[in-house]
Amino acid sequence: MTDILTLARENGFTHIGFADMSALNPLEAVRKMCASGRCGKWNTNWACPPACGSIEHAKRRIAQYNKCLLVQTTGELTDEFDYDGMQAIAGEHKKNFLSFARQARMLCPDCLPLTAGCCTICKKCTYPDKPCRYPSKKLSSMEAFGLFVSDICARSGLGYNYGPRTMTYTSCLLYSEE
Repeated sequence: MTDILTLARENGFTHIGFADMSALNPLEAVRKMCASGRCGKWNTNWACPPACGSIEHAKRRIAQYNKCLLVQTTGELTDEFDYDGMQAIAGEHKKNFLSFARQARMLCPDCLPLTAGCCTICKKCTYPDKPCRYPSKKLSSMEAFGLFVSDICARSGLGYNYGPRTMTYTSCLLYSEE
C-alpha cells in the first residue's frame, strides 16, 4: 500500500520533511495578518478566516493528528521582482498539492491538508451567499490556521529560504499514524 511520504514524492515537490508537531501552534498574531488584508482574502472565501473557524478551532483540529508532512516547491527567479516566475512556481505548487491532497484524502480520509495561499478549487467562491460547493475538497492555508510557516520549517529542520532569486511555497498534510 502506498504511504503518505511516497505520495508526496510522486507529486513532484522539491523538498519534503516531517514537521515538529510542537511547532504547530496556531497564533492569533498570524490570524491578525490575515485580517489586516495582506493577501486580500479575509472574509471572501470559505477556506479563509473568519469562515474557516477560530484559532481555538484550528488548535482542536491540529491536536487530532500525530504526524505532519511538510511539502515545498522551490523555483528560481530571473530577479527578485520576477512576478511571472513567482506565479509560475505558485501554480506548479498549487497543482501538485491539489493532486497530493486528493490522493492523501483517499488514503487517509480524516487527514487535514493545508495549502499555501487561499483555496482555488472554484474560480469564484460562493462565500458568503451560498454554502461551499466542495466542502470535502476545500483547502485552507497554513496561515488561515494561524501557523507561522517559516518558524515551523526552521523548528522542523526544513529550509524556508533557499537562496537569492528563489521562491518557495510550503504546504502540509496532517494525519494520524498508529
